[in-house]
Amino acid sequence: MTLTETIQNAILESSLGALIVGAIVLFILIAVAIWIYTSLAWATIGKKLKHKNPWLAWIPFARTALVLKLGKFHWALVFLYLIPIIGWAILGVLSIIAHWRIFEIRNYPGWLALIWIIPYAGWLASLIILGFVAWSDRRRK
Repeated sequence: MTLTETIQNAILESSLGALIVGAIVLFILIAVAIWIYTSLAWATIGKKLKHKNPWLAWIPFARTALVLKLGKFHWALVFLYLIPIIGWAILGVLSIIAHWRIFEIRNYPGWLALIWIIPYAGWLASLIILGFVAWSDRRRK
């Protein structure tokens, strides 16, 4: 291997490393932005539904308890996180039902809670819907 080939390989490897690090940093920034957006949205929904502690939206497991409480479930169901697979599945179903109820309380169709099931675009649509439910006041017809 010549010196030129060695230098080219070193440049290629460092470029690939920089690309990977850049992708990881971008992923972390997007995740933090989504967390801030959803925390603000859930805190706003909590305030509008007159929950006494809407700031719980900023704490990971407490947010789930907040959503369950706003959806008329007992907050202690959050402990289903401790039961792998079965508990998570039950909590997922309860979360969908809680979202459905919250959306209806805020005068939005409950079925919007099912949007995130749509492959690829569903998570983005659910973020948009969450924003509408949080910051747009809709009157019942």
